[in-house]
Amino acid sequence: METFKIKGKYIQLNQLIKAMAWCANGAEANNLIDQGLVKVNGEVEHRKRNKLVVGSKVEFNKQVVVIE
Repeated sequence: METFKIKGKYIQLNQLIKAMAWCANGAEANNLIDQGLVKVNGEVEHRKRNKLVVGSKVEFNKQVVVIE
């Protein structure tokens, strides 16, 4: 499990996916979310701009990151 430190109050889900290098660009990040391949706090998430705050847990392709 990895951690990702945010600078503000939140980071959007599609931005996190790009920042973690789980995809090549924003369009690919949005596509992964649309396909239901990303979970937030154990639930499949379809909102691309879901605001992730400290403590949020994101899973994709057997990778896990927790927001700090």
